[in-house]
Amino acid sequence: MAELAEIYDNAKKGREYALLGNYDSSMVYYQGVMQQIEKYCQSQRDPSLKAKWQQVRLELEEEYRYVKSIVNTLESFKVDKPVDCPNFLLEEAPQDPAVWPPPTPAEHRAPSQVKRPNSGAKPQRKDSPAMQHKGPVVRGQVNPKMDKSPRNGRVTKAKDEKGKKSGPEGGGDGEQKKFDGTGYDSDLVDALERDIVSRNPNIGWDDIADLEDAKKLLREAVVLPMWMPDFFKGIRRPWKGVLMVGPPGTGKTMLAKAVATECGTTFFNISPSTLTSKYRGESEKLVRLLFDMARFYAPSTIFIDEIDSICGRRGTSDEHEASRRVKSEVLVQMDGVGGASENDDPSKMVMVLAATNFPWDIDEALRRRLEKRIYIQLPTAKGRAELLRISLREVEVAPDVNLALIAEKIQGYSGADITNVCRDAAMMAMRRRIQGLSPEEIRALSKEELQMPVTMEDFELTLKKISKSVSSADLEKYESWMAEFGSV
Repeated sequence: MAELAEIYDNAKKGREYALLGNYDSSMVYYQGVMQQIEKYCQSQRDPSLKAKWQQVRLELEEEYRYVKSIVNTLESFKVDKPVDCPNFLLEEAPQDPAVWPPPTPAEHRAPSQVKRPNSGAKPQRKDSPAMQHKGPVVRGQVNPKMDKSPRNGRVTKAKDEKGKKSGPEGGGDGEQKKFDGTGYDSDLVDALERDIVSRNPNIGWDDIADLEDAKKLLREAVVLPMWMPDFFKGIRRPWKGVLMVGPPGTGKTMLAKAVATECGTTFFNISPSTLTSKYRGESEKLVRLLFDMARFYAPSTIFIDEIDSICGRRGTSDEHEASRRVKSEVLVQMDGVGGASENDDPSKMVMVLAATNFPWDIDEALRRRLEKRIYIQLPTAKGRAELLRISLREVEVAPDVNLALIAEKIQGYSGADITNVCRDAAMMAMRRRIQGLSPEEIRALSKEELQMPVTMEDFELTLKKISKSVSSADLEKYESWMAEFGSV
């Protein structure tokens, strides 16, 4: 019942915001309530009840599209070219050029062109030398400064090359925003747009086994502020940064992508090489450009993987000056992208997620800015069995396979280790089938002959070859650090 009450409240707030003209917040509520209904329908077994909820979702989706069309219409009033004005009305008569060509030297002119006609006899022609010397200000000529005027109905080519808006967002839909990279190197902007910006990574909570505590905290830190912006204000403002700590292969990157998918935010997946340049001062510019783009595409999520490699402790003997400047710029920018305050629009929120395998190497100032610090631990017995089911859902499994027994045998394995176990076990049947065959006979095998189920014997052989990758000493170091600096 609490879930239904939350769906009702979010739908009510979405409609109220739309009536009040706050269309951005209204669209956020509509998106959230549609995701809640979709999740609720998946948990229902009654077909008739599920059909009714699907009908409710379609009606809300129609309202969402209507609000979105209003936003697009309002955006169309900001463009240079009137939306409803026909193109032929905007076409201008042939006019004199803004810059006249230089006059033809006297020695190259025809004899008829040497004598100038009497200025009072008849109007001078546009191509006459006398007119060429009088400059561009003539009757019927367009002033070059007026090219940016809305009356022209078009924007100059130079404006388009700078990445500014030309017309109603390239055709009138107004849905895709384009970052204005004025003041930055266009190559850097294009690289970030192409390699980093990822909208809707399509990784859901169901794709991640176990880690319920981490999912709960991430929902509270990132997802709920987008769904309930009125609640998360003042002292309840969202966390400005979240640090995920844990051994390699436990699912930290998957959690970050699930957060981006659940929120519908723009996802910036940052690696240390992205923020590194051989030119002096360019790395700091890349950091600032990254955060400027995140604010522009907000709501957005910045995920910095292996953050210890770019934000290690300052003041050490082996620290380079350039590395220190990059760390300082990251710290300054993070102070400027904190959660929404009382006067901020929640749809403009930027959340910084970071992951590391070496939390003890992180700078103290960065640790303070990453207010929530979550321990992503090794999967439990239940989580290991669920991971086995997720990894084997695309292959046929023999009836004798006991996933619970296998889960007990792989205690201490990380999520990546379990995936490797399933991958190797799925290859065992194929290895037996092609053993002793020639290359021609292998190529002649049909797909059905290779689609053999995975047996319990395959897992037993695999476990003899693949060991766990995380030692007990490493786990003790993580638990000791979390006991001192954890913030769950």
